[in-house]
Amino acid sequence: MSLGAPLVCWLEECRKDSVPLVGGKCSSLGELINAGVRVPPGFALTTEGYRRFIAEAGIGREIAAMLERLDTDDLEALGKASASIRARIEEQPFSAELEDLVAERYRKLAVRCCMPAVPVAVRSSATAEDLPDASFAGQQDTFLWIRGVDEVLHHMRRCISSLYADRALAYRARRGVGDDRLAISVGVQKMAKAYTAGVMFTLHPANGDRSVIVIDASFGFGESVVSGEVTPDHFVVNKVTLDIIDRTISQKEICYTVDSRTQTSRATEVPLERQRIQSLLDDEITQLAWMGKRIEQHYGRPMDIEWAVDKDLAAGGNIFILQARPETVWSARQPAATSLPGTAMDYILTNMLAGKRLS
Repeated sequence: MSLGAPLVCWLEECRKDSVPLVGGKCSSLGELINAGVRVPPGFALTTEGYRRFIAEAGIGREIAAMLERLDTDDLEALGKASASIRARIEEQPFSAELEDLVAERYRKLAVRCCMPAVPVAVRSSATAEDLPDASFAGQQDTFLWIRGVDEVLHHMRRCISSLYADRALAYRARRGVGDDRLAISVGVQKMAKAYTAGVMFTLHPANGDRSVIVIDASFGFGESVVSGEVTPDHFVVNKVTLDIIDRTISQKEICYTVDSRTQTSRATEVPLERQRIQSLLDDEITQLAWMGKRIEQHYGRPMDIEWAVDKDLAAGGNIFILQARPETVWSARQPAATSLPGTAMDYILTNMLAGKRLS
């Protein structure tokens, strides 16, 4: 363990070089906050906190022994090993020290947000994900609309266990990333009560054209977009003038929203009269594209961005960036001279099939 490394920290205490401490996702969120980008507040259980949890649970050697004899090409054995490791992790309690640290940060976050038992997203952030040369994003889990410290702690353990999901084990084996090179952090971030959400690329994901910004949007949380459950509205914006140069409004039959009775995220049917309504206002498209342009300028490379429009806040301050990672498919290539048909969703689904899932 590193001397002096914190077990938990606020996202704003992280920078892009904090990957060893808080993983790719949380370091990126901290970098965005410090760059002045509007990001929901939150905190992270650090990789040091994760190592402390595994050490205090006394299961590190057991996990290592199971992985040492595992053949990741044997799908049945892979599934059984994954299920066994995940169950062992999730049944372990946090120490009183870690519980108290997480509970205190969650309480302070609720105070900052002026909301008791503030709803949060509990998000895995592995040290190998969201890197410029290889994206491990989506190989671990994210849980939406979690309320109360006990539920936060429970879903933190689920995030940690997802480091050993069968798809994650197989993906790391294909990329030659050993477990000795990997650790996980868990981000806890205030939920944006999304009226609309989606993804944005600061180049065209179908052809690599860097002169445009492409936005895919649908009602509710972004889960329906990144999972491919809906065909989102599709907008192409001129990166210089921020004019909308192409739009396709799709029929959006479902969305993920909050069940007011259970206070959990669930899929609901979009009323028929709203299914073909444009999910983003033109002013919101322009503001979102401007934010994407700023993020690209800050990182100095094309970016793959997740965003949401919070329906509880006033226009002008209700668009939030939930994640930004370097775009990895076209960035190293020369942009194509001609346009090809396609949407950001085509890009997402192609990468999902290849084992790269967005979170």
